[in-house]
Amino acid sequence: MSDPCLPHEVEVLERIQESPTIFTLRLAFTDPEMQARYRFQPGQFNMVYLYGVGEVPISIVSDPEDEHLIDHTIRAVGRVTQGLARLGKGARLGLRGPYGRGWPLKRAEGRDIVLLTGGLGCAPAVSVIHYILRRRERFGQLTILQGVKHTDDLIWRDQYEAWSRLPDVQVGLAADVGSPGWFGQVGPVTVLFDRAQFDPGALVMMCGPEPMMRAAVQELLRRGVAGEDLWLSMERSMHCAVGHCGHCQLGGNFVCRDGPVFPYPEIQALLGERGF
Repeated sequence: MSDPCLPHEVEVLERIQESPTIFTLRLAFTDPEMQARYRFQPGQFNMVYLYGVGEVPISIVSDPEDEHLIDHTIRAVGRVTQGLARLGKGARLGLRGPYGRGWPLKRAEGRDIVLLTGGLGCAPAVSVIHYILRRRERFGQLTILQGVKHTDDLIWRDQYEAWSRLPDVQVGLAADVGSPGWFGQVGPVTVLFDRAQFDPGALVMMCGPEPMMRAAVQELLRRGVAGEDLWLSMERSMHCAVGHCGHCQLGGNFVCRDGPVFPYPEIQALLGERGF
């Protein structure tokens, strides 16, 4: 887009209720030329603008090769996202982006991949899964590990089951609190490490609550995964998306501009530190 601060109009083509508080909006630009030009990398995000209310940063979950739809999965937690939750097919929004640094997919080629996510952290990883599965010959084994607080928080159950049936793909699910009939593990997502079989030389991409990622990093380092092979998608309050307002500063970096994906060595000293 020519002006990084200028939103362009998009239309809601479909709305999917994923869980009681989580929904997906499938969007497309109303300008066909804008839709044809739009490109993104897995791990990047857009700023989604609700007219008269405000805008929020939302990860893109669609496949980067899909030229027709731009999907965003959203949890209704604040004023803007609750407003977005009330929208239906045909609603008009503003969208600007994509922004930030995505996942290191070129670096990942020829290697085993571990995707470790917690809560709605699965959203930034979904486009990675689609990317890898459409280019299967370029990558080794794909391990998908997802943790949630409660079993009711798990979305895309059918999709996880479908992925688990594919060759060279293993899926592990964990919930801090298990309900009757839960088919995964009970405990933090790190309990999945003992059952998951992956090479310590794998490249690991993770996203989710920072305490979860910090615990996972410590355990993966203990198991022999190199620090430079750990990549984390960080969350901060992103307002401008272009590194001007300072709300998302992380040490000397801005999450919107220099992230949201960082290699672990870049943020090692700040991970889990309050005030950064």
